[in-house]
Amino acid sequence: MKSNRRTFIKATTAAAAAATIFPFETFSIGKPGVAPSDKIRVALIGGNSQGWSNLASFLKNKEVECVAMCDVDRNVLNKRTDDIVKLGFQKPRLYVDYRKMLESNDIDVVIIGTPDHWHCLMLVDTLESGKHAYVEKPIGNSIAEINIMQKAVKKHGKLVQVGQWQRSQPHFVDAMNYLKTGKLGRIRVCKAWSYVDWKGAVPKVPDSPVPEGVDYDKWLGPAPKRPFNKNRFHFTWRWYWEYGGGLMTDWGVHLIDYILYGMNKSVPTSVMAIGGKYAYPDDDMVTPDTMTAVYDFNDFTMIWEHTIGIGLGNWKRPHGMAYTGENGTLVLDRNGWEVFPEKNRIEALPVQKNVGVGLDLHVRNFLDCLRDNTPQKLNAGIDIGRNVALVAQMGNIAYRTGEKVNWDNTKQQFSSSNANKLITPTYYNGYTLPKY
Repeated sequence: MKSNRRTFIKATTAAAAAATIFPFETFSIGKPGVAPSDKIRVALIGGNSQGWSNLASFLKNKEVECVAMCDVDRNVLNKRTDDIVKLGFQKPRLYVDYRKMLESNDIDVVIIGTPDHWHCLMLVDTLESGKHAYVEKPIGNSIAEINIMQKAVKKHGKLVQVGQWQRSQPHFVDAMNYLKTGKLGRIRVCKAWSYVDWKGAVPKVPDSPVPEGVDYDKWLGPAPKRPFNKNRFHFTWRWYWEYGGGLMTDWGVHLIDYILYGMNKSVPTSVMAIGGKYAYPDDDMVTPDTMTAVYDFNDFTMIWEHTIGIGLGNWKRPHGMAYTGENGTLVLDRNGWEVFPEKNRIEALPVQKNVGVGLDLHVRNFLDCLRDNTPQKLNAGIDIGRNVALVAQMGNIAYRTGEKVNWDNTKQQFSSSNANKLITPTYYNGYTLPKY
């Protein structure tokens, strides 16, 4: 049934606990001549990197229009405005304060593409303003934040898609369908890894004046007050605990997510991690450039590995996932998947190559769910985003404490007091953690 605007903006029922992936040939890409009542009006917070990629993907669909954009850096706002106009769209309204933008009643969806330490506040504020959201991964920068975000989504009943777009990539889905056949036999070990050879050191630089056009206080938000340093700003903010979680959360949530999905698990019982700054011990990064984390799920083990400055990972792949069973191993990455038999117990399967653009399909899934008011069909709803963010945060906490940490899922805490201290962040500069 065709929906009108009144149907679209009506509060949805509670978001579903698990995503369902449907055949991609059923997707209906937006067509010309969309009626104004069927337009989906989108606003963007954070336009420098992935936020812009997300918006660009939204704008490939004819029913979408960008009505507003927010960034603390006016240089980014100006650049993205030019980009939007060059694509043939009208200039959106521009904001530096996202809260002012959320006051507008002509916004249906907010894309949150900011540094991780802002995700929780922005998602909660977006939901409380009555709007749907597409939020970048990881959904939050701490365990407490991701739990709050999950509760907020369920309370407000809005549709929220997490930017784990591999959930919408056809060859990933095909690999999971093969996994479910049981041909690999009992799986005892899973691996996920990211070897990043394109990333080098972050040389130390002195603090400097805030660049013209940047509202640095709004960029810091709830993070500790400190002088401006370009290393802690655009892109490289992810290497500092105050704003992100290093490669574990940057790449890990994408890859570990598919281990959880394939093994039908949500949380381990324990994790231990080792590593450090082995590649660039004297540079400015705080998060480890080399790290291994071992998770115990009671009936199998998951191993996470990441390195910076090395590109030749497991199975000669810079990134990927592997499911090792008693009959063989399935290896999966963004380029495709294949099966290696154990002593000819099953047939080898050559590389099944990637097809389609995962991000575009992910956005299309979100738009279809908005149109039809079907939160249960979201490919990466809030529960999926929360579960993998939890697992990634557990790995970082194990690394930061130097302990094997045991997790009590009922109490939502560790057995270690040192680990529990890292569950809830301290907010600064007058900001407070939302209460849910």
